[in-house]
Amino acid sequence: MIIPVRCQTCGKPIGQFWEKFQARIKKGENPKKVLDSLGLERYCCRSVFLTHIDLTRKVGVFGR
Repeated sequence: MIIPVRCQTCGKPIGQFWEKFQARIKKGENPKKVLDSLGLERYCCRSVFLTHIDLTRKVGVFGR
């Protein structure tokens, strides 16, 4: 639901890149090039960004 602060596999801090990644993807940039420029080279870190689905808005409705 929320992007993890660290990669679950290797422990590299990745949470600070999420907003930058989302902003650049929405502009239409290639995800591979964005991840390369952010310094995310490991498969485990890249998979966190490419497979993450943000459900906070959908689940947040039930907390009201």
